[in-house]
Amino acid sequence: MSLEKRIGHSFTNKALLRESLVHPSYQAENPEEPAHNQRLEFLGDAVLHLILAEELYNLFPDEREGVLSRNRSILARGSFLCGRALDLGLDREILIGGGEEEQGGRKRESTLEDAFESLVGAVYLDAGFEAARRLVLRCFGDLRTHLDNEETITNPKGRLQEKVQPVHGNEAIAYEITAEEGPAHNRRFHVRLLIKGKEVGTGSGVSKKEAEEKAAAAALADWTNRTKGVL
Repeated sequence: MSLEKRIGHSFTNKALLRESLVHPSYQAENPEEPAHNQRLEFLGDAVLHLILAEELYNLFPDEREGVLSRNRSILARGSFLCGRALDLGLDREILIGGGEEEQGGRKRESTLEDAFESLVGAVYLDAGFEAARRLVLRCFGDLRTHLDNEETITNPKGRLQEKVQPVHGNEAIAYEITAEEGPAHNRRFHVRLLIKGKEVGTGSGVSKKEAEEKAAAAALADWTNRTKGVL
């Protein structure tokens, strides 16, 4: 399947599609190439942020601007955009210089992030804002699900608190250190997580914070089976 079919957009100006896929290293080795994708990346970044801002504004009508900004930052994070680029197979489509290829540049997060934003910019120039919006929403899917998943990964303790607090209040969760091992310079902590006195998760790490986060992540990952009788 061609890239145009994968993104659901057929370019009127095919040169824009090509430009969105030209890495600067390719143009440096092929000076006859008219442009690389950094200008389109600049434009696409702005268009992407506007699309996400509008969607989040409508999706969360009761949230303040701080929460909306945080959610937009999560969805516009380089690692997340890299994933969307890989979903589209952009790693196979990028035109990249030989030296950069040898150094693994085709799979580099920044390269794929730039390619995705450049593609958004190219679609915007080719067919306008609504076409770019359709591309982004098609690639992103359910924004709520992505935000829930990202929050679970990046802030498991906060995510768990959000679930528990409405039912059992702010003091229901407790973290207890069950063991410490290793020398002072290489300490390891083991923690168990309790909700209303019942253990629902355990974790270990090189710091108390890491151990607590892993315990919270374990409880969230096994939410239905391990906490249904408690929460």
